[in-house]
Amino acid sequence: MTPLRSQMIEDMKSAGLTPQTQAVYLDAVRRLAAHYHRSPAELSEEEVRRYLLGLRERGLALGTFKTNHGGIQFLYRRSLDCDWPLFEKKEFARPSSGGFRRFSQTIRSARCFAA
Repeated sequence: MTPLRSQMIEDMKSAGLTPQTQAVYLDAVRRLAAHYHRSPAELSEEEVRRYLLGLRERGLALGTFKTNHGGIQFLYRRSLDCDWPLFEKKEFARPSSGGFRRFSQTIRSARCFAA
């Protein structure tokens, strides 16, 4: 077992994820790594984005896509401490409340390089 896989398992347990969710998330990350023939820690944000878009283009069911996205997002946000825009919540246009929007996201890890 790789150190990254061990770290992800530990992080999922500490997050309280069920064994079934852990298995689905690990499988999603395994398929990502197999697709590129490299460790997910070596992939760029753009490579991950292209992989996820490819899943949608192949016609993967939305529920299956969401669990794959969730597992990959968990790895990068929680285990690798990446703060990629790819995994930020998308804000849609809303009527203005007259207040200021806060922008507090920063890059937290040198391991998370931009593509």
